[in-house]
Amino acid sequence: MREHLGQQRAYSRKAKTAALIWIVIFTIWCLFLLQIFKNSKTNLHLVQLRFPLRAAEYLCYTSGHTFADKLARAVEGLTRDKVLYDPSYFVIDYPGGEIPADRGVCTDVIVRAYRKLGIDLQVEVHEDIKKTMRNYPRVWSVGKPDTNVDHRRVCNLLVFFGRRGITLPITRNPSDYKPGDIVVWRLSASTTHIGMVSRRVNHKKTCYLIVHNIGLGQVLEDVLFKWPIIGHYRYNKEN
Repeated sequence: MREHLGQQRAYSRKAKTAALIWIVIFTIWCLFLLQIFKNSKTNLHLVQLRFPLRAAEYLCYTSGHTFADKLARAVEGLTRDKVLYDPSYFVIDYPGGEIPADRGVCTDVIVRAYRKLGIDLQVEVHEDIKKTMRNYPRVWSVGKPDTNVDHRRVCNLLVFFGRRGITLPITRNPSDYKPGDIVVWRLSASTTHIGMVSRRVNHKKTCYLIVHNIGLGQVLEDVLFKWPIIGHYRYNKEN
């Protein structure tokens, strides 16, 4: 009888332990589903990324139909590609010339994003330089425009977007910087940097993240106000 009672107690303890484990698993699963629901709650017009969000990033849903929305989505897609920071000079075709897909600098992020929407900044920048060379910095080593590299220089894009795009106010208000906007920073007296505003916001949901390449490839980072901003633009060739 005592042996039988001992077996019953042992079985009861095992049953309770198993039940507790299943309760914990069920609770974790419910929390996981709840998080997915929060991140994906939308309607037929909302756009979602094809890759999962990291814990510190949130997607700001948009209509997906405007040029700016499509541009922001295109630049976010570049973060899937493995790219080594490489400021080397490349000889490329014109028009439509591209440097190796696994190489690039900050300007290549902008060029690649626009090319996804059918806009070739290699051509746009070159044609504008030819028309108004006096407006651009004298950086041509051969004394004339260079289709291999002119569109890959921040100083040229700064002038081009200022001339052909919409120049926006430079403020410290995060809400002034929208997905698809182009931002230019001054890193030092002789160094500038460029990136594009994405549709994702930081973990505090106070500021959009930036897609840029400052040495670690084409990445999303919370760097909008990390350096002094010297340019803020929107550019749509059709406008």
